[in-house]
Amino acid sequence: MKVTAEKNEKVANMIFGSIYPLYWNRLEKNGRTKEEFHQVLEWLTGFNQDKLQSLIDEKVTFREFFEQAKMHPNANMIKGVVCGYRIEEIEDEFEVYKKCRQMEKLIDELAKGRKIEKILRS
Repeated sequence: MKVTAEKNEKVANMIFGSIYPLYWNRLEKNGRTKEEFHQVLEWLTGFNQDKLQSLIDEKVTFREFFEQAKMHPNANMIKGVVCGYRIEEIEDEFEVYKKCRQMEKLIDELAKGRKIEKILRS
């Protein structure tokens, strides 16, 4: 599937704090801990638990979230399909959408029971 400018904008303008509990609920149902969840998010974005809470409280959009993030240098190693989109084929002009899908891929892997060491591509 191809990403469109409209789709990128729609995701970019979504509030991170409104999606965060959906991610957490999925992980909790699959027996993962909040510490594991935050470890994965911190690896990808550089945000510790306090900073994440601050961003949630500020009601930042995904665009603002990723503008402030210090993405891990190995984030480009996140590959695969999420919601019908192959991450490595998402064009650079749709940066927010790509970063969002990278984050979702890590959350998917965590929910499916993959070991943290493999999720955190070193």
